Amino acid sequence: MAGKTSERLWFEHGLLPSGWASGVEITISDGTIEEISTGVMPPSGGVRGRTVLPGLPNLHSHAFQRAMSGLTEVRGNSQDSFWSWRSLLYQFASRIRPEDIHAITAMAYAEMLEAGFTRVCEFHYLHNAPDGGRYDDPAEMAGQVIRAADDAGMGLTLLPVFYAHAGFGGQPLAEEQKRFGNDAGSFARLLEAVGQHTANQTDFVLGIAPHSLRAVTPDELGELILLDKGGPIHIHIAEQVKEVQDCLAWSGARPVDWLLHNAPVDGRWCLVHATHTDDRELHRIAKSGAVAGLCPVTEANLGDGIFDARAYISYGGHYGVGTDSNVSISASDELRMLEYSQRFKTLSRNVMAGEGYASTGRALFEGALAGGGRAAGIPVGLAPGNPADLVALSEADLPEAAIGGDRLLDAWVFRGKSNVVSDVWRRGRHTVKGGQHIHRAGIEARYRAVLEALIS
Repeated sequence: MAGKTSERLWFEHGLLPSGWASGVEITISDGTIEEISTGVMPPSGGVRGRTVLPGLPNLHSHAFQRAMSGLTEVRGNSQDSFWSWRSLLYQFASRIRPEDIHAITAMAYAEMLEAGFTRVCEFHYLHNAPDGGRYDDPAEMAGQVIRAADDAGMGLTLLPVFYAHAGFGGQPLAEEQKRFGNDAGSFARLLEAVGQHTANQTDFVLGIAPHSLRAVTPDELGELILLDKGGPIHIHIAEQVKEVQDCLAWSGARPVDWLLHNAPVDGRWCLVHATHTDDRELHRIAKSGAVAGLCPVTEANLGDGIFDARAYISYGGHYGVGTDSNVSISASDELRMLEYSQRFKTLSRNVMAGEGYASTGRALFEGALAGGGRAAGIPVGLAPGNPADLVALSEADLPEAAIGGDRLLDAWVFRGKSNVVSDVWRRGRHTVKGGQHIHRAGIEARYRAVLEALIS
């Protein structure tokens, strides 16, 4: 039996669950944090750094959409919207082969690590062949995502998506949606097949994702919940005004209201977007313990609208952030856009700080850390027993790193500088050095080749 692998890292400043500390020594053993000591003098050798933060979970991603970045910013003859964007998405998705999904996903995950994310919740719905036929392995496409996460060194919470209908009331799938489709039986086989791809995954988490209320019937939603093994449950909800209107026409209730009345929503659930919710719904989400999965950059890119985060956090609601369409992959961009969207909405400043926080940057970071961990089904933070997911910030690109403290987080979030993350350890593996993923050259070369073929 092999012995334990152990390493000690030292930082001038570190953000611990109890707050900022100086002279932080972190002992890592077999991918987890074994011990944290503070007030330690710097070692004569070994790894030393300025400021260390816990890695953030990215609670909502469609990795394959990374390859669409910049391809949908052209307006046609009619008003552009989420629904016209979705038509372009379908066209693009129809071309992607299994080997393509691996190359695109690895690139997205390498960039996430470079941005300070160490775990991703992958909302994966590209299951079938382009004509809608089944692969021999039901988890062929999911397996490519799993392999890409392993190659990039990214922590993965995989959320296979159940997508059976084109609209409320069980409407049949459109031709271009058949790549996504499953029934209850084939979805159960998909979940079982995923297990064959994860035998060597140390801290892989499997959840489920009913795509949206328009894509599942009430009976199917009940069956899906029975398939869950205690993992996270994520669902798109109330992202668009039309979605709310269609749900009202179908059921007489708004989407969030219907879900909370008809499903056992609790702390395992992540309600992705939840953009168009009224005050009563916000209060009930918070009371349920579910996480609001906010994707501010994508929501802005698609013209979705603005979630009422100020009211939600006043009710004690949990939230996290995700990169969703991956049009931009940046933890600081998502946090900054979340705060700025609330400033637009409320005509005030430092909205997300709430009471008891002097620093908006720290409030955003710690809120997204806690909520993201709940949504991903993992423990988070720099504490013994947790995964050794560490993010160090660069003094060269962010001089405040030499000072540490809340001023550093405010500068990282609100100055909008790139290349601020200098190093990342994911389960103790040093995946980002000097601001760049250790395998970026090879990952990027494969991605470029696939992108060129897809676009041409």
